[in-house]
Amino acid sequence: MSHDIHLSAALGAVRDACRVARAIQQDLAQVREITKDDRSPVTVADFAVQAIVAMAIHSIDQEMRIVGEEHAGELRRDEHAAVLDAVVAAVHTYRPDVSADEVLDAIDTGNHDPDGSGDAYWALDPIDGTKGFLRGQQYAIALARIENGRVVLGVMGCPNLPADSSQPLDKPDAHGTIYSAVHQGGAWELPADDPSAQPNPIAAATEPIGEGLRICESVEKAHSKRSDAARIAETFGGPARPVRLDSQCKYAVVARGQADAYLRMPTSKTYVEKIWDHAAGSIIATEAGAVVTDINGAALDFTHGRQLETNRGVVCAVPHVHGRIIEAIERLGIGATV
Repeated sequence: MSHDIHLSAALGAVRDACRVARAIQQDLAQVREITKDDRSPVTVADFAVQAIVAMAIHSIDQEMRIVGEEHAGELRRDEHAAVLDAVVAAVHTYRPDVSADEVLDAIDTGNHDPDGSGDAYWALDPIDGTKGFLRGQQYAIALARIENGRVVLGVMGCPNLPADSSQPLDKPDAHGTIYSAVHQGGAWELPADDPSAQPNPIAAATEPIGEGLRICESVEKAHSKRSDAARIAETFGGPARPVRLDSQCKYAVVARGQADAYLRMPTSKTYVEKIWDHAAGSIIATEAGAVVTDINGAALDFTHGRQLETNRGVVCAVPHVHGRIIEAIERLGIGATV
Protein backbone atom coordinates (compact mmCIF):
# COMPACT_ATOMS: atom_id res chain seq x y z
CA MET A 1 0.00 0.00 0.00
CA SER A 2 1.28 3.48 -0.86
CA HIS A 3 2.61 5.58 2.00
CA ASP A 4 0.55 8.45 0.55
CA ILE A 5 -2.55 6.60 1.72
CA HIS A 6 -0.99 5.86 5.11
CA LEU A 7 0.11 9.46 5.52
CA SER A 8 -3.29 10.87 4.60
CA ALA A 9 -5.03 8.58 7.10
CA ALA A 10 -2.48 9.33 9.81
CA LEU A 11 -2.79 13.08 9.32
CA GLY A 12 -6.59 12.88 9.50
CA ALA A 13 -6.47 10.67 12.58
CA VAL A 14 -4.03 12.91 14.44
CA ARG A 15 -5.90 16.08 13.47
CA ASP A 16 -9.19 14.66 14.81
CA ALA A 17 -7.43 13.42 17.92
CA CYS A 18 -5.90 16.87 18.49
CA ARG A 19 -9.34 18.45 18.39
CA VAL A 20 -10.76 15.99 20.92
CA ALA A 21 -7.73 16.16 23.24
CA ARG A 22 -7.81 19.96 23.15
CA ALA A 23 -11.48 19.96 24.18
CA ILE A 24 -10.73 17.65 27.11
CA GLN A 25 -7.76 19.76 28.22
CA GLN A 26 -9.84 22.93 28.08
CA ASP A 27 -12.46 21.36 30.35
CA LEU A 28 -10.32 19.66 32.99
CA ALA A 29 -12.53 20.73 35.89
CA GLN A 30 -15.68 19.18 34.43
CA VAL A 31 -13.94 15.87 33.67
CA ARG A 32 -12.56 15.77 37.21
CA GLU A 33 -16.02 16.46 38.60
CA ILE A 34 -17.55 13.62 36.58
CA THR A 35 -14.86 11.06 37.37
CA LYS A 36 -13.85 12.19 40.89
CA ASP A 37 -10.16 11.80 40.00
CA ASP A 38 -7.61 14.61 39.62
CA ARG A 39 -5.60 12.71 36.99
CA SER A 40 -8.62 11.42 35.08
CA PRO A 41 -8.61 14.08 32.33
CA VAL A 42 -5.35 12.77 30.89
CA THR A 43 -6.61 9.20 31.31
CA VAL A 44 -9.76 10.06 29.39
CA ALA A 45 -7.71 11.79 26.69
CA ASP A 46 -5.28 8.85 26.42
CA PHE A 47 -8.06 6.33 25.88
CA ALA A 48 -10.15 8.56 23.60
CA VAL A 49 -7.21 9.40 21.36
CA GLN A 50 -6.15 5.75 21.07
CA ALA A 51 -9.69 4.77 20.09
CA ILE A 52 -9.97 7.58 17.52
CA VAL A 53 -6.62 6.79 15.91
CA ALA A 54 -7.37 3.07 15.79
CA MET A 55 -10.72 3.65 14.11
CA ALA A 56 -9.21 5.99 11.54
CA ILE A 57 -6.29 3.71 10.65
CA HIS A 58 -8.59 0.68 10.48
CA SER A 59 -10.53 2.43 7.70
CA ILE A 60 -7.54 2.07 5.34
CA ASP A 61 -5.67 -0.82 6.96
CA GLN A 62 -7.99 -3.69 7.84
CA GLU A 63 -5.09 -5.80 9.15
CA MET A 64 -3.65 -2.96 11.20
CA ARG A 65 -1.52 -3.66 14.23
CA ILE A 66 -0.83 -0.92 16.74
CA VAL A 67 1.73 -0.85 19.50
CA GLY A 68 0.12 1.48 21.99
CA GLU A 69 0.60 2.53 25.58
CA GLU A 70 -2.99 1.84 26.64
CA HIS A 71 -5.32 -1.15 26.88
CA ALA A 72 -8.94 -1.21 27.91
CA GLY A 73 -8.72 -3.67 30.79
CA GLU A 74 -9.25 -1.13 33.56
CA LEU A 75 -12.07 0.58 31.66
CA ARG A 76 -14.01 -2.69 31.66
CA ARG A 77 -14.17 -2.69 35.47
CA ASP A 78 -17.34 -1.45 37.16
CA GLU A 79 -15.43 0.95 39.38
CA HIS A 80 -14.21 2.83 36.30
CA ALA A 81 -17.63 3.24 34.71
CA ALA A 82 -17.50 7.05 35.02
CA VAL A 83 -14.17 7.19 33.21
CA LEU A 84 -15.51 4.92 30.45
CA ASP A 85 -18.56 7.16 30.07
CA ALA A 86 -16.28 10.19 29.71
CA VAL A 87 -14.11 8.38 27.13
CA VAL A 88 -17.14 7.34 25.08
CA ALA A 89 -18.54 10.87 25.24
CA ALA A 90 -15.24 12.23 23.92
CA VAL A 91 -15.12 9.69 21.09
CA HIS A 92 -18.73 10.54 20.19
CA THR A 93 -17.56 14.02 19.17
CA TYR A 94 -15.60 12.18 16.46
CA ARG A 95 -17.91 9.22 15.74
CA PRO A 96 -21.33 9.69 17.38
CA ASP A 97 -22.58 6.30 16.21
CA VAL A 98 -20.09 4.02 18.00
CA SER A 99 -21.00 1.98 21.06
CA ALA A 100 -19.02 1.66 24.27
CA ASP A 101 -18.00 -1.88 23.28
CA GLU A 102 -16.69 -0.61 19.95
CA VAL A 103 -14.67 2.05 21.74
CA LEU A 104 -13.19 -0.56 24.09
CA ASP A 105 -12.35 -2.87 21.20
CA ALA A 106 -10.68 -0.02 19.32
CA ILE A 107 -8.52 0.81 22.35
CA ASP A 108 -7.48 -2.82 22.64
CA THR A 109 -6.14 -2.88 19.09
CA GLY A 110 -3.12 -1.15 20.62
CA ASN A 111 -2.03 -4.41 22.25
CA HIS A 112 0.16 -5.63 19.38
CA ASP A 113 3.53 -6.92 20.59
CA PRO A 114 6.03 -6.95 17.71
CA ASP A 115 8.66 -9.66 17.94
CA GLY A 116 11.14 -8.80 15.24
CA SER A 117 12.26 -6.74 12.28
CA GLY A 118 9.74 -8.26 9.86
CA ASP A 119 6.71 -6.64 11.44
CA ALA A 120 4.78 -3.83 9.78
CA TYR A 121 2.82 -1.95 12.43
CA TRP A 122 1.94 1.43 13.92
CA ALA A 123 3.37 2.86 17.15
CA LEU A 124 1.19 5.29 19.08
CA ASP A 125 1.66 7.48 22.11
CA PRO A 126 -1.82 8.96 22.53
CA ILE A 127 -0.89 11.66 25.05
CA ASP A 128 2.85 12.15 25.45
CA GLY A 129 3.54 14.70 28.17
CA THR A 130 1.08 13.91 30.94
CA LYS A 131 2.10 16.75 33.24
CA GLY A 132 2.18 19.25 30.40
CA PHE A 133 -1.35 18.21 29.48
CA LEU A 134 -2.57 18.66 33.06
CA ARG A 135 -0.82 22.05 33.34
CA GLY A 136 -2.50 23.26 30.16
CA GLN A 137 0.84 23.39 28.35
CA GLN A 138 2.65 21.25 25.78
CA TYR A 139 1.91 17.62 24.94
CA ALA A 140 1.98 15.52 21.79
CA ILE A 141 -0.02 12.89 19.96
CA ALA A 142 2.61 10.76 18.24
CA LEU A 143 1.87 8.18 15.54
CA ALA A 144 4.43 6.32 13.44
CA ARG A 145 4.54 3.42 11.02
CA ILE A 146 7.38 0.90 11.30
CA GLU A 147 8.22 -1.57 8.54
CA ASN A 148 11.03 -4.13 8.68
CA GLY A 149 12.48 -2.44 11.74
CA ARG A 150 12.58 1.04 10.18
CA VAL A 151 10.36 4.02 10.89
CA VAL A 152 8.93 4.93 7.48
CA LEU A 153 6.32 7.51 8.45
CA GLY A 154 5.60 9.77 11.38
CA VAL A 155 2.86 12.23 12.28
CA MET A 156 2.94 14.23 15.49
CA GLY A 157 0.19 16.52 16.68
CA CYS A 158 1.21 19.31 19.05
CA PRO A 159 -2.16 20.92 19.88
CA ASN A 160 -0.67 23.76 21.96
CA LEU A 161 2.55 24.43 20.07
CA PRO A 162 2.65 27.74 18.14
CA ALA A 163 3.99 27.62 14.60
CA ASP A 164 5.66 30.98 15.25
CA SER A 165 8.82 30.15 17.18
CA SER A 166 8.91 33.65 18.67
CA GLN A 167 5.78 32.88 20.70
CA PRO A 168 6.06 31.55 24.28
CA LEU A 169 6.06 27.78 24.76
CA ASP A 170 4.38 27.88 28.17
CA LYS A 171 1.12 29.28 26.77
CA PRO A 172 -1.32 27.16 24.70
CA ASP A 173 -1.52 28.30 21.10
CA ALA A 174 -4.97 28.86 19.59
CA HIS A 175 -4.26 26.67 16.56
CA GLY A 176 -1.49 24.20 17.36
CA THR A 177 0.69 22.43 14.83
CA ILE A 178 1.03 19.04 13.20
CA TYR A 179 4.34 17.69 11.93
CA SER A 180 4.76 14.88 9.43
CA ALA A 181 7.52 13.02 7.64
CA VAL A 182 7.91 10.08 5.28
CA HIS A 183 11.24 8.32 4.76
CA GLN A 184 13.26 10.34 2.21
CA GLY A 185 10.33 12.73 1.78
CA GLY A 186 11.30 15.64 4.03
CA ALA A 187 9.54 17.02 7.09
CA TRP A 188 6.48 19.24 7.07
CA GLU A 189 4.43 21.51 9.32
CA LEU A 190 0.78 22.56 9.10
CA PRO A 191 -1.91 24.01 11.40
CA ALA A 192 -3.62 21.46 13.62
CA ASP A 193 -7.05 23.04 13.18
CA ASP A 194 -7.21 23.60 9.39
CA PRO A 195 -7.76 20.47 7.25
CA SER A 196 -7.41 22.49 4.04
CA ALA A 197 -4.05 24.06 4.90
CA GLN A 198 -1.06 23.24 2.73
CA PRO A 199 1.96 21.87 4.60
CA ASN A 200 5.17 23.87 4.74
CA PRO A 201 8.63 22.29 4.75
CA ILE A 202 10.74 22.62 7.89
CA ALA A 203 14.49 22.32 8.34
CA ALA A 204 16.85 22.02 11.28
CA ALA A 205 19.44 24.73 11.86
CA THR A 206 22.55 24.42 9.68
CA GLU A 207 24.82 26.83 11.56
CA PRO A 208 25.16 28.22 15.10
CA ILE A 209 22.48 30.71 16.12
CA GLY A 210 23.63 33.03 18.90
CA GLU A 211 25.92 32.23 21.82
CA GLY A 212 25.54 28.96 23.70
CA LEU A 213 23.88 25.67 22.88
CA ARG A 214 20.07 25.74 22.66
CA ILE A 215 19.01 22.53 24.42
CA CYS A 216 15.44 21.26 24.81
CA GLU A 217 14.67 20.34 28.40
CA SER A 218 11.57 19.05 30.13
CA VAL A 219 9.65 21.44 32.35
CA GLU A 220 9.74 18.72 35.00
CA LYS A 221 13.27 18.37 36.41
CA ALA A 222 12.86 14.63 36.97
CA HIS A 223 12.34 14.00 33.26
CA SER A 224 15.85 15.00 32.21
CA LYS A 225 19.30 15.39 33.73
CA ARG A 226 19.84 19.13 33.48
CA SER A 227 23.27 18.97 35.12
CA ASP A 228 24.47 16.71 32.30
CA ALA A 229 23.07 19.08 29.69
CA ALA A 230 24.87 21.98 31.37
CA ARG A 231 28.18 20.09 31.40
CA ILE A 232 27.81 19.25 27.72
CA ALA A 233 26.93 22.84 26.86
CA GLU A 234 30.04 24.10 28.65
CA THR A 235 32.21 22.14 26.22
CA PHE A 236 30.82 24.43 23.52
CA GLY A 237 32.20 27.46 25.32
CA GLY A 238 29.22 28.78 27.24
CA PRO A 239 26.13 28.02 29.30
CA ALA A 240 23.18 26.16 27.86
CA ARG A 241 20.24 28.14 26.58
CA PRO A 242 17.34 25.94 27.72
CA VAL A 243 14.22 25.56 25.60
CA ARG A 244 11.75 24.10 28.10
CA LEU A 245 8.67 22.14 27.12
CA ASP A 246 7.23 18.71 27.74
CA SER A 247 6.77 15.73 25.45
CA GLN A 248 7.97 14.57 22.07
CA CYS A 249 7.31 18.11 20.82
CA LYS A 250 11.02 18.60 21.56
CA TYR A 251 11.85 16.69 18.37
CA ALA A 252 9.74 19.16 16.38
CA VAL A 253 11.42 22.15 18.03
CA VAL A 254 14.83 20.86 16.89
CA ALA A 255 13.43 19.91 13.48
CA ARG A 256 12.13 23.41 12.80
CA GLY A 257 15.36 25.16 13.81
CA GLN A 258 14.27 26.52 17.20
CA ALA A 259 16.77 24.44 19.20
CA ASP A 260 20.12 22.77 18.56
CA ALA A 261 19.59 19.59 20.55
CA TYR A 262 17.24 17.39 22.54
CA LEU A 263 19.10 15.19 25.01
CA ARG A 264 17.53 12.29 26.85
CA MET A 265 20.21 11.00 29.18
CA PRO A 266 19.92 7.62 30.94
CA THR A 267 18.55 8.02 34.45
CA SER A 268 19.13 4.43 35.65
CA LYS A 269 20.84 1.22 34.58
CA THR A 270 17.54 -0.56 34.04
CA TYR A 271 15.43 2.02 32.21
CA VAL A 272 14.87 1.30 28.52
CA GLU A 273 13.21 3.78 26.15
CA LYS A 274 9.84 2.83 24.60
CA ILE A 275 9.46 2.93 20.83
CA TRP A 276 6.31 5.09 20.93
CA ASP A 277 8.25 7.82 22.76
CA HIS A 278 10.65 8.25 19.82
CA ALA A 279 9.39 6.73 16.56
CA ALA A 280 7.37 9.67 15.21
CA GLY A 281 9.64 12.38 16.57
CA SER A 282 12.84 10.77 15.34
CA ILE A 283 11.76 10.50 11.70
CA ILE A 284 10.43 14.08 11.71
CA ALA A 285 13.76 15.33 13.07
CA THR A 286 15.93 13.26 10.72
CA GLU A 287 13.90 14.17 7.65
CA ALA A 288 14.34 17.84 8.64
CA GLY A 289 18.10 17.35 8.63
CA ALA A 290 18.87 16.60 12.28
CA VAL A 291 20.77 13.54 13.48
CA VAL A 292 19.20 11.11 15.96
CA THR A 293 21.22 8.44 17.80
CA ASP A 294 21.68 7.09 21.30
CA ILE A 295 24.34 8.54 23.62
CA ASN A 296 26.97 6.25 22.08
CA GLY A 297 26.26 7.48 18.57
CA ALA A 298 24.40 4.32 17.51
CA ALA A 299 21.24 4.57 15.41
CA LEU A 300 17.97 3.90 17.23
CA ASP A 301 17.13 0.22 16.69
CA PHE A 302 13.42 -0.50 16.29
CA THR A 303 13.84 -4.26 15.73
CA HIS A 304 13.39 -5.36 19.35
CA GLY A 305 9.69 -5.09 20.00
CA ARG A 306 8.19 -2.44 22.24
CA GLN A 307 11.49 -1.11 23.58
CA LEU A 308 14.77 0.27 22.24
CA GLU A 309 16.59 -2.62 23.91
CA THR A 310 20.02 -2.01 22.37
CA ASN A 311 20.11 1.75 22.87
CA ARG A 312 20.96 3.96 25.85
CA GLY A 313 19.44 7.40 25.95
CA VAL A 314 18.76 9.59 22.92
CA VAL A 315 20.62 12.48 21.31
CA CYS A 316 18.74 14.47 18.68
CA ALA A 317 20.86 17.33 17.39
CA VAL A 318 21.65 19.44 14.36
CA PRO A 319 24.56 18.08 12.29
CA HIS A 320 27.15 20.70 13.22
CA VAL A 321 26.88 19.88 16.94
CA HIS A 322 25.78 16.22 17.08
CA GLY A 323 29.25 14.71 16.80
CA ARG A 324 30.66 17.12 19.36
CA ILE A 325 27.86 16.21 21.80
CA ILE A 326 28.63 12.50 21.45
CA GLU A 327 32.33 13.22 22.02
CA ALA A 328 31.50 15.32 25.09
CA ILE A 329 29.29 12.59 26.54
CA GLU A 330 32.14 10.09 26.21
CA ARG A 331 34.80 12.45 27.52
CA LEU A 332 32.72 13.49 30.53
CA GLY A 333 31.70 9.92 31.31
CA ILE A 334 27.99 10.79 31.19
CA GLY A 335 25.79 7.73 31.45
CA ALA A 336 28.70 5.46 32.32
CA THR A 337 27.57 4.86 35.90
CA VAL A 338 23.80 4.61 35.45
